[in-house]
Amino acid sequence: MGAAWTNAENDLVVKDYLAMLAKELRGEIYSKTEHRRALMLKIDRSEGSIEYKHQNVSAAMKALGEDWIAGYKPAFNFQMSLVDAIIRQLDLSPKWGHPSKRTAKSPTGFDEASILWIGPPPTLRNEPEPKELEQTLAVARKFNVAERDERNRALGRAGEELVLEHERQSLTASGRQDLAKRVSWVSEEIGDGAGYDIASFGPDGRERLIEVKTTNGWERTPFHISRNELHVANERRDAWLLLRVHSFSRAPKAFEIYPPLEPHVKLTATSFQASLR
Repeated sequence: MGAAWTNAENDLVVKDYLAMLAKELRGEIYSKTEHRRALMLKIDRSEGSIEYKHQNVSAAMKALGEDWIAGYKPAFNFQMSLVDAIIRQLDLSPKWGHPSKRTAKSPTGFDEASILWIGPPPTLRNEPEPKELEQTLAVARKFNVAERDERNRALGRAGEELVLEHERQSLTASGRQDLAKRVSWVSEEIGDGAGYDIASFGPDGRERLIEVKTTNGWERTPFHISRNELHVANERRDAWLLLRVHSFSRAPKAFEIYPPLEPHVKLTATSFQASLR
């Protein structure tokens, strides 16, 4: 077993990885081999070792709810020091998770024929290997991935805009242009207090009160849900749904969850309201 990777080595590998990922997201052609060999001039490691480290970065990025390089299959059992290096590099680029900086196509520039792909929600049957899931969840807890996505207002807004367009297009395709014209972006028009972001309809005219949660990460990335959103979910079980948009920066996909939420998600209290005695 080789010597442990230093913070300086991790920083160099992560910086190089993010440079490749940025090119990939912009649709630019680059050579992974050239990047690895350039790193070998700075780091006293073999090409194979550097390649595997890039796979570790993919795993850590996945755990952090970020996009990762498709050509570097995530390899788990990485050290937390590697995640620290990723956070350091992301902090140096505060616009990294901003959709307008990372997507080649503007969130408002969707082709009229495009409709968001909505599939089934994750289940126990397609759960990752125990070690992978354990490490992924440990990173998500330590670095509060859900909170980071929640604070990323640009990402959240872009996700809502995509869903808004999807709802209108779906209704139009179903011959319900009358309903498509009535779909409203509630969080944009009146604020976040309604307990849902978009008021839409099914083709049969039934209400769809949609709470949108967006991430650049994979489908199992944790997310925040407010007490008010849970209240509205319980009060309006006939109409309310949570639409989880994931993989947003590369190829947005989504799934829907309907109340009651407990069979689908594990709800964990993260804060408490305190009042003086």
